[in-house]
Amino acid sequence: MCIRDRYQRRVRDLHLFTMFPATFQKPLTPPTELPPVDLEDLEGSFMRVGDVLIEEACKAMAEGYDMPATEVDWIRNMLEYNVKGGKANRGTMVVVSAKLLWEHQGRTIDTDTLGKMCVLGWCIEWMQAWLLVADDFMDSSKTRRGKVCWYLREDVKTVALNDAFTIEMLVYKLLKNYFVGEAYYLQLLDLFLETTMQTEVGQLADTLCMNMKISDFSVDRWTYIVKYKTSFYSFYLPVALAMIVGGVTEVEAYCKAREVLVKMGVYFQAQDDFLDAFADPETLGKIGTDIQDKKCGWLFVHAYNDLASAAQQQMFDEHYGKCEVGSTEEIAIKELYKEFGLEQLYHEYEAKTKVECEAMMDQLDPATPRSIFEAFLNKIFKRQK
Repeated sequence: MCIRDRYQRRVRDLHLFTMFPATFQKPLTPPTELPPVDLEDLEGSFMRVGDVLIEEACKAMAEGYDMPATEVDWIRNMLEYNVKGGKANRGTMVVVSAKLLWEHQGRTIDTDTLGKMCVLGWCIEWMQAWLLVADDFMDSSKTRRGKVCWYLREDVKTVALNDAFTIEMLVYKLLKNYFVGEAYYLQLLDLFLETTMQTEVGQLADTLCMNMKISDFSVDRWTYIVKYKTSFYSFYLPVALAMIVGGVTEVEAYCKAREVLVKMGVYFQAQDDFLDAFADPETLGKIGTDIQDKKCGWLFVHAYNDLASAAQQQMFDEHYGKCEVGSTEEIAIKELYKEFGLEQLYHEYEAKTKVECEAMMDQLDPATPRSIFEAFLNKIFKRQK
């Protein structure tokens, strides 16, 4: 049964028109049928579903909110610019996780379910998009995914803030359009709401660093920031979504999965901090600004607290967060990182973390297959961008 037919049946059987009387104005329009998903061409299939969802969002704005054509065109162009262009690792990992979970359960995943997993994957990608639009604005970033940041476009500027909020709300519109008839719909809402809260907690800790002395930046503070700002939405969320749809109900299964995935997420952010200073901007797809932006980053907290002399700490105090990208002072700080042997220290941390994650996989609940976590770790280990 196709999504549209099943949607119409559930609307009739469950009386979904009256489930939400406070917001009901007219019958819900059935969601657009999704293109078939080919696991042999997951990237291409995922992108094709993404194109459908952009049009689905535009249709929802026009039909549900009487939005004029000019504004609908803005929504379409804004989504095209901001939700595409990334590696889509988070989104496609929802699909991969579901496939591996279904295999673990002795089931064959069907095309309809694969389509739903792509929708959930894009919900994560859209969640990340609005976070990045806002983050780039707050950090005064210049480029993102090889393009000028959205807020720096002459026709955008501060409209970018409203666009960020709009993308966030469209995530919930997609969830309602495609999953309102599912028994697990409220679980999806709860997970996205909680993950957004966790991410905002991390974002607050990150942005408040601007009011702190860099001597207050510690390894513990860095770990707290990245755990909440990155780990939950980038690593736990894709797997937890597959588990929900796959019918996993054991609390212990989610706890064990969260433990190892959060650790991977912390490692992932250490990678990001390392690449910000040492990767080629063209390969990375952005210009690193952590030194300019006074970021509480992995490189800095180890350099300042563990390796710098008093004179070198003074140099950090005078220039860290006070110099521009490409300036003599920024280059001097990067040279210090090299002198301290931070590249080697990072590679040792990377190898150690991989071993620890693999050991944690041995403690997973039987409801979740090790293969999901191995796939995630293999995707990020020693990444270059």
